[in-house]
Parts: sequence; structure tokens; C-alpha cells
Amino acid sequence: MSAMILRRYTNLAATLHILRTRTVTLLDPDKWDDRNDSYFMSVYKKRKGVNCVLALCFAQVEETYHHWRVFSHGADGVRIEFHKERLLAHFAGDPRVRSGPVNYARIDDVERDPPAIDDLPFLKRLPYQDEAEFRIVFTGDEPPAPYPISVESIQRISLSPWLPYPLLQSVKETIRAIDGCARIPVIRSTLIDNERWQQATLGSEE
Repeated sequence: MSAMILRRYTNLAATLHILRTRTVTLLDPDKWDDRNDSYFMSVYKKRKGVNCVLALCFAQVEETYHHWRVFSHGADGVRIEFHKERLLAHFAGDPRVRSGPVNYARIDDVERDPPAIDDLPFLKRLPYQDEAEFRIVFTGDEPPAPYPISVESIQRISLSPWLPYPLLQSVKETIRAIDGCARIPVIRSTLIDNERWQQATLGSEE
């Protein structure tokens, strides 16, 4: 686990929007696939007595098949790697924003020792622990405007392992043509088709 990198799994349209506008937008947890997770966020919102709770989720670990398949499946999937300190600095001036790693717990433990209200946005069931999630959470009465970020906070962009090779160069050139983005490394994930891994079998004994 790299303590300096936060990985955002998203799609190509959202990536181009981030790069062109130099902003990130926190999202509504009501749309999350994990209903247990979104329920905790709704309880948190109610108990805090606010109208708006938004979040943005990141992975703290290297790529896994689960991350790609669940959060960025398909040819237009993208993983944006952010420099953690540089990214979080863009939220530091807003007291309505909190950030931190997600904690994973067993149902028995939560029933025996109910979490504090402020812990709810950063708590998930233990079966999700391999996601190693990190969250930025906004709590307030009115949704904030998109948060400005610097291109320098982006370390690398990985394109979907399902992206067809004939499209790869065009997508790379589209990203690098955006003002200020020429320096960003853009690669295609080799998670499901890695030549080095395949070549390693050549040394196996028959």
C-alpha cells in the first residue's frame, strides 16, 4: 500500500472533465451500489441535521481485478492516480470537508460497540476490506461548487485493460492534448493480458 497515492476509478468522460475543468466534484452516496454503505451515510446526514452529505472514494492499494470490474468496468474505464498530499491540500481550507481511510468491521463488533456518529462515513463491513478505501466527505446544508485542483496533483492515468488496442493511441493523444496534461503518463492496464507474466511461463519445465 502506497501512503502517498490515492487511486480514483472512474470513466473516460469523467476523466476528461476533470482534466479540462481542473476540478473534482463530490458525489451523492444515494447512488452507491452498496446499499449498506449509502444507508450509513443517510443515517449520518440525519443525525448531523444537514441537508447534504457528499463523498469521493479512492483506493489506497495497487490495482486489482475487483477495482476494475466493480468501479471502472468496460472499455472506457480509467484509474487516475493522485498525489495524496497535493490533492488533499485543495480541500484543506473548507471546514465542511473531512477525509480519511475507511475502517472495516464485523457486524457483531458494531452491534456490541455502536460507532460514533462522526465515524459512520468511514465505516464499512469487513468483507469490503480488500478495497482499502479512502474517502473525502463533505457535510453541510448546500452542495459545494466543484473543487479546483492542479494538474500537478495527478501522477498517472491508467486506461482500462478492456480498451481495444486500436483505440489506445487515440485516447492517449486526446488526453495529452489537453492544456497542461502532456507530462502525465498515460498507460493501458495490463492486468488481464500481461506479456511479461505470460513470457515467464517459458522457463517452466515441461
